[in-house]
Amino acid sequence: MQRDLLKVMMELGSKNEPFALATVIQTEGSASAKTGAKAVIDREGKLLLGWVGGGCAESAVRFEALKSLDDGETRIITINLDDEVLGAGMPCGGMMKVFIEPFLSRPELLIVGHGRIAETLAQLGHLMNFEVTVNDASATRHAFPSADRLVTSGLGPSEMDVGPNTYVVIATQHKGDHLSMAKAIEGSAPYIALIASHKRARLVHDYLAATGVPGAKLAAARIHAPAGLDIGARTPEEVALSIISEIVAIRRRGSCLPLSEAPASESSGFGASQDTPDAEKLDRLLNTCAPVKKES
Repeated sequence: MQRDLLKVMMELGSKNEPFALATVIQTEGSASAKTGAKAVIDREGKLLLGWVGGGCAESAVRFEALKSLDDGETRIITINLDDEVLGAGMPCGGMMKVFIEPFLSRPELLIVGHGRIAETLAQLGHLMNFEVTVNDASATRHAFPSADRLVTSGLGPSEMDVGPNTYVVIATQHKGDHLSMAKAIEGSAPYIALIASHKRARLVHDYLAATGVPGAKLAAARIHAPAGLDIGARTPEEVALSIISEIVAIRRRGSCLPLSEAPASESSGFGASQDTPDAEKLDRLLNTCAPVKKES
């Protein structure tokens, strides 16, 4: 069974299809699944292989697996089998805890255009584990060594498949950017960005509206123009950094606030403490995880 599970997981991974792995980590009472039991659930919530209990237990695991695939978070769920009424009309009895781990498909970064910003963005996207596609007639492997795919034949339907896991950045340097944007918004991308000035971005917006694109569709297209976060970027490399930062923040649902200002689960930072600090105690605490020095 373990080899079969591994085979299914590898096949899904090779197809870049998301799935979740559910593992029973604790049981009590008369749980039908034993500790270590596993199951693979696909993005539709279908149990492909494995066993984590039947009836309501399986339904609960499949439901939570879909939630993990949606938010990308692991979770541990507790299933009270005393509440599970089986077909015979008898409660199963017991309890089990299940660890659910999502394996998400690799996101795609689609860069339309060329130039130093596009080249740096491709490198950063590669480092962030995006599947990088560069669509530009002049794109070369020398300019984009880390790109997974180069498309030089234009923006036909087959070359610009924009799905819910595709992040689009238009960097055509004003050459047909309005046409590229018109094609990009036909998809379901969670992020579409245009590298342009505020004035140019407004012109592109007005063009789309003038060609009959409804305002509601433009609003739903999640267009970011100008692209990137305001980090005071001046160089092409800094602009690329601001754009990839914005993409990561949207993908990971970040706040874009400095960590010193972002909500935290516990008090932290350099804020004033009401208690008088004990320097000796804090020194021991800070050195707890220090590397152990080998004696000569």
